[in-house]
Amino acid sequence: MSEESLKQRVEDWMTGQMPIIQMHGGRSVVREADPETGTVTVELGGSCAGCGISDLTAQNIKRDMIVAFDEVDEVHVLVPSTGEQGDATVEGGRGGELQYGTEHPNHF
Repeated sequence: MSEESLKQRVEDWMTGQMPIIQMHGGRSVVREADPETGTVTVELGGSCAGCGISDLTAQNIKRDMIVAFDEVDEVHVLVPSTGEQGDATVEGGRGGELQYGTEHPNHF
């Protein structure tokens, strides 16, 4: 197995498997990727906030990530209530200082 961190591998996977997020003006950032607990938390932002299919996108991410990574048992996908994102991004429009809230109906 590669020495690369789980967080980086999940970021790479998101870029390759979920390009539709960026194509539609959305953003994502991996907030947590703990190989010891098997927990991954991904936050979606940009146009994902308020999108009618963000729940489907979240379900797909959860299902596919558990299949793709043996060490991942639980995936949380957060969708910001404001749709705001920070200026800091990394390659592919990923990353940023996204903020989420729990009061929005599209929050997971």
